[in-house]
Amino acid sequence: MNILTILQLVTTPATDLTSTGTAEETFLSLAFKGGWVMLPILALSFVAVYITVERYFAIKKAQNIDINFMNRIRDDIMDGKIESAKTLCQSTNNPVARMIEKGISRIGRPLNDVHAAIENAGRLEIYKLEKGLPTLATVSGGAPMIGFLGTVIGMVQSFMKMSASGNNINVGDLSGGIYTALITTVAGLIVGIIAYFAYNLLVAKVDKVVNTLEASTTEFMDLLNEPVK
Repeated sequence: MNILTILQLVTTPATDLTSTGTAEETFLSLAFKGGWVMLPILALSFVAVYITVERYFAIKKAQNIDINFMNRIRDDIMDGKIESAKTLCQSTNNPVARMIEKGISRIGRPLNDVHAAIENAGRLEIYKLEKGLPTLATVSGGAPMIGFLGTVIGMVQSFMKMSASGNNINVGDLSGGIYTALITTVAGLIVGIIAYFAYNLLVAKVDKVVNTLEASTTEFMDLLNEPVK
């Protein structure tokens, strides 16, 4: 068999491969033709969707910060109402409040100790916000690789059947391997692309929260450095 014959077989329209096939295929039937490689890709898609939705709402909740929060903290501290400021932080469920509370609990100690306590609390809050993002990044890179693995497996299957058939090649025997090769590639790329964009979206939202934490830290430390009137 020469290379021209092989190219003709590979480029034959799907409707000509089998006499009983239909021109249109449902998504589910196409997925089944991708073989077992579709199972890990499907699992990764569920992981990506879960992490994206869960992290999106968690980060969005962390962004809901009262613009008057730091002003109320400033007023309480300037009036010497340390316990009132601490109570306000404890009743406010967001990263800024938990970080400032740690700083308030260190008031009276050297400013370096206060700043270190706030930074440690801030790092912990950032770690909580970034939970699951490394896994999402892994999905964005791993899904296309699994899809390409399916491509190689499918082509190997096709060429093995081609080799075993000799000159009596049944075009329908090759369609299974070609389906596996193309469908797994498409599925892997779709999952990888979606996970990639979701990861970058969530990272951008986390960066906004980090900027807010840094601004609040600076404002709080400036407050402690203000001279007593």
